[in-house]
Amino acid sequence: MLDIKWIRKNPEAFDAAMKRRGIYEPDSFALLKFDSSRREVQTALQEKQGLRNDLSKEIGVLKGKGEEAEAEKYMAQVAALKDEMQALEEQGREQGKELDALLAGLPNILTEDVPDGTDESANKVVRNVGDPPAFDFTPKDHVEVGKGLGGMDFDTAARMSGARFVLLSGPLARMERALAALMLDLHTTEHGYMEVNPPALVRDSALFGTGQLPKFSKDLFRTEDGYWLIPTAEVPLTNIVAGQIIEENCLPHRYAATTWCFRSEAGAAGKDTSGMIRQHQFTKVELVSVVHPDKSEDELERMTSCAEKVIKELGLPYRVVILCSGDTGFGACKTYDIEVWLPGQDTYREISSCSNCGDFQARRMKARFRPSEGKGTGFVHTLNGSGVAVGRTLIAILENYQRADGSVKVPKALRPYMGGLEVVTPDI
Repeated sequence: MLDIKWIRKNPEAFDAAMKRRGIYEPDSFALLKFDSSRREVQTALQEKQGLRNDLSKEIGVLKGKGEEAEAEKYMAQVAALKDEMQALEEQGREQGKELDALLAGLPNILTEDVPDGTDESANKVVRNVGDPPAFDFTPKDHVEVGKGLGGMDFDTAARMSGARFVLLSGPLARMERALAALMLDLHTTEHGYMEVNPPALVRDSALFGTGQLPKFSKDLFRTEDGYWLIPTAEVPLTNIVAGQIIEENCLPHRYAATTWCFRSEAGAAGKDTSGMIRQHQFTKVELVSVVHPDKSEDELERMTSCAEKVIKELGLPYRVVILCSGDTGFGACKTYDIEVWLPGQDTYREISSCSNCGDFQARRMKARFRPSEGKGTGFVHTLNGSGVAVGRTLIAILENYQRADGSVKVPKALRPYMGGLEVVTPDI
């Protein structure tokens, strides 16, 4: 959520920031006019509160002198003020809710180094790592490879759950579990993240805090009793600090978790309808950092390098891109995507997204820190990133390590988690 005080002081900068986001008529004047009206109500309320206090004191003086008749007149004025104050309080609450709703619908302000652009075609490649493998045969996509191995079944999953689900079995099920274990071990032992096993069901407030609600409700699954299935572990991990005040010397907080994630894919009609690229349910290792505001830019670079380390360990070719203004997520001020090479599609596809959200989520969650020196509190900065998407990593291994006979080589880093298995062979 944006800071209304900042918007008051910087209306032109606000308009320019929203235009970068594709909001071409942000109209800060209308927003500030409404905010001014709300503040006038608050001022009127404060004035009446002051008058009531003065009258109450005067009533006490008059009663002390025995001037009951005069005191009664003042008491009548206090009673009238009470009704007026109640009306102003109610008006102020409604205006406050409306202002919060307006602010909650505005995206985060991008950092200056985010390239301008309307869609992913304007994203900028930061670096390429590794060369795509050269095959002496036509490489298959992961669906064909997985089905050939006998461990990837979309038909059975569809019978019980519908489209965009998969049933993994045998070595492929073990490989997915092994990948998650490898990622968590790497992030907790080498990168300093604390492993967390969070709830997969959350309340409205948790999703509002991280920015999924109210704007993206159609992308989520909701239970009949009002809980939401998490679309990413970012939601429960970031909400660990919701409503908290953290001592500055206790920052940063770094959390890692592997969870199932659930997404309706309402905005992805017709996209990746076959295969495992875009599923309603998938496994992901998530990284979340809570840091001092001065450290968030460096933390984004650190988090991205942590996610990259996973892909390097597995020997997969990839590239890092910085997302343009039109492709950056609602709550992020800057995002790096890591895209892995998929020979079966002859292109790079996202396998991790690492974002700095600044104080955007912290304001929604009321997550603060107390400085070691000075008074008051400030909002922390939050970051999140895939460390990485397990299903898409499985896809990348099947496609990059496939062999002409239909078998798949197991990357060396993964073999200890696969009981020493070096090659997954077709189930003939």
